Amino acid sequence: ITSSILAGDDETGITLMKMDAGLDTGPMLAVAREPIRSNDTTQSLSERLSVIGAQLTIETLPKYLRGEIVPQPQPIEGATYSPKIDKADAQIDWRKPAAEIERMVRAYTPWPGTQTMWNGQLVKVLKAEIRDQGSGIGDQAGLVVKLDVGSIGVETSEGMLILKEIQLAGRKAMKAEDFVRGQPK
Repeated sequence: ITSSILAGDDETGITLMKMDAGLDTGPMLAVAREPIRSNDTTQSLSERLSVIGAQLTIETLPKYLRGEIVPQPQPIEGATYSPKIDKADAQIDWRKPAAEIERMVRAYTPWPGTQTMWNGQLVKVLKAEIRDQGSGIGDQAGLVVKLDVGSIGVETSEGMLILKEIQLAGRKAMKAEDFVRGQPK
């Protein structure tokens, strides 16, 4: 799920399969596809897929046990590897495009979260959105900009990322505009 969001995939899904000696190589019993919404996080997509997976199991298992389903081999093409996610992956690199960082924020919610440093303190970015995609000023990547609406923007290599919700180390999550109001002018 996390890898699908990070990659910007349009959809993901559930596959019921028989186990064999390989890693995720057994023959398939049933497949259900699910679109990835533009605001999906790993948490929201996991919740939807768990419901879909349960329903698919309820529909498929009796048919399989009655011999009504013939397991189908998995196609080789389109198979991808999802690397293990580590806390180190959570560090934002502002030299990346805003679209990639925004997907990272959604993909790493709830774990491991995304983080950056600001004035020597750790800041978790909990929600963000893209502005001016494709118009980045690469040499100023990481520049924090206070916007007219009282929110925070950060320049990236391609576009600006608007921080919507953040969490300072040891503090509760807050809307970025509330954080801005509490800062000296």
